[in-house]
Parts: sequence; C-alpha cells; structure tokens
Amino acid sequence: MPYGERARAHPDGVVDLSIGTPVDPTPEVVREALAGAADAPGYPTTTGLSLTRQAAVDWLGRRFGVTGIDAECVLPTVGSKELIGALPLHLGVGAGDLIVYPELAYPTYAVGAALVGARTLAADSLTAIGPEKPTLLWLNSPSNPSGKVLPVAHLRKVVEWARERGVLVVSDECYLECAWDADNPPISALHPDVCGGDPTGILTVHSLSKRSNLAGYRCAFVAGDPAVVNELLAVRKNLGLMLPYPQQVAMAAALEDDDHVAEQHARYAARRATLRAALEGAGFTIDHSEASLYLWATRGEDCWATVDWLAERGILVAPGAFYGSAGQRHVRVAFTATDERVETAAARLADSR
Repeated sequence: MPYGERARAHPDGVVDLSIGTPVDPTPEVVREALAGAADAPGYPTTTGLSLTRQAAVDWLGRRFGVTGIDAECVLPTVGSKELIGALPLHLGVGAGDLIVYPELAYPTYAVGAALVGARTLAADSLTAIGPEKPTLLWLNSPSNPSGKVLPVAHLRKVVEWARERGVLVVSDECYLECAWDADNPPISALHPDVCGGDPTGILTVHSLSKRSNLAGYRCAFVAGDPAVVNELLAVRKNLGLMLPYPQQVAMAAALEDDDHVAEQHARYAARRATLRAALEGAGFTIDHSEASLYLWATRGEDCWATVDWLAERGILVAPGAFYGSAGQRHVRVAFTATDERVETAAARLADSR
C-alpha cells in the first residue's frame, strides 16, 4: 500500500505533516486591506505599487537591518515559487550555463535549470564548484528542508567569491522570520555584514505565505541589485506577470504589521516544541532545524523506512530523498498542522515507545 494511503487508513485519521501549508487564519489586518482594495477595474503594474515596494524596503530594514536599497530594488511577484522556477529563463540563462544550488534543496531550483537546459551542480562549498564560473548561484538560509541557518561568515565569503567572478547570487530567504534559535538567527544576504551595504550582484527572495498565512494570496517579492531587478521587470512586463492590485495592498499591510507575525510565531513555536519532544522520545534525532517550519528528523535508517514506520501510525511526512541524495536518511516533518493534529501525532508517537 502506498505510504499516503496507509497513513490515511488510520482509524483515527491521518496527521499530514508532509507539506508546510499554513492552516491558521489570515490576519484580520490583511483581510481588511484586501477588502478595501477590492474595487480594482484597471490593470495592475508589473513594477508594483510604490507603497508595496516601500513596505518591503522598510520591513527588510526594520526586521533584518538591511541597508543600501530603495523601492527601485524591489519587485513584487506572484508567489516565490513562480519566481524561483522562472528566474533562469527570465535572466537569459541558457544551455551550457551552470547553476549551483545547495546539496539539500527545494526541487524548484533544478526545475528552473531544466527549463532552460542549464547544467546543475549541488554543492555546499565553494571548493566543490572548482574553477568553473557558474552563471547563477542559489543560497537558501534558512534551509528547506533542513532548517539550517548559514552563518554570516559563510554568506560573506560566498558573496565576495561571486563578485570576484561576476556570478549572480540569489538567496532564497522565504523562512527568514521562522527562527527558533536565538543564538543563531538567520541573516539576509543584503545585510551590510554580508554585502557591505551594496546590493550589487545579489538578489533575495521573500514570501509572505509562511510569516503571514498568505499562501492563498500568492504574495512575494524579490529585492536586490537594481540593474538585475530592472532586467526582470523588462521581461515580466511582456509576460503579463503582475501581482493583482488588491494583493499588493494586502501585502503592504502585512509587511507593516509585526503583531500578527509574533502571534503566529508563538503558535508555531508551541507546535514545534510538542513535535520535537515527541519525536525525540520515540528515538528520533533532530538535526539542524534551528529555523524554517520543519524538523529534520532521522532514525539512522533509509528515509523510506522511516516514512513507512510513521505511515503505519497515521503520520505522513516527506522523505528526505526528495531534496537530494544528502537527505537519504532523514525525513522532513512540518509543524504547520493544527494544534489538535499535532497533539494527535505526539500521542501516537508516545504510544510507540
């Protein structure tokens, strides 16, 4: 029986921890902004509203100490997955070019490379790249799936290395506000400690899906090198890739409000603590996981054996092999389920001891 069917066959129902989709309400401040902007008969602009772009700049500065950018360095996008998958195409990356992404990686990096026929290399160290010059180098901190946070020194070294070679660095920072280890907070590649307050050669990707429960709104943005942002804008204009006006207003409201973020962070912290304790009590080891919305868990066996073991208990998780060969002995456990489902999973894990 397939793992999903086995988990769903549990007499008390499945606990689906395989996908990190938000389940809590969209904040009222965002819904009010959306409703107030509902009368939108004209076309939105690809470049986005000035208030939306400025809200993104202010948020990066207020929450993460980013300097050296202005509204011209920001472009709203129709979610972050669309941007990530299409970025090589929109930037003119082609057959024979090299795209580098992390050894443990969200599959869309590879999909974007495949769309343009580019070569790929999964590498976490600069020495692994060798003498070749990539066209595009992806960073992902906090990591999906492992929740690993890259230190400032590493980020700075990557940026310096890339600038010396004319390589574009694109940092996927969609989980930047989902941090749990106060001693190792994530940092943006646009922070002055990383880039010297100069966005040249750097793009960062940000999403409101996780921080604000806006997955259904498809609100995201890219920020960084204004020359590259303008290049993207020129292409995306001709493709009609425009974030709808009501969503742009809603995104600005979400970025300007920190209270709902703190409330949601507390919800996730409680669910994370419950699941982590339950998994460790059942013999799992949790690696990394200092940020993001996942626990990177292992029982020291092939990930498919772990998926099967959990499916027998009605718990569905993502096999680490989905994210590269480096994940073969781990599973990714999302803590975005409701409190009731998280408690149910914890109870089932306790019964398995």
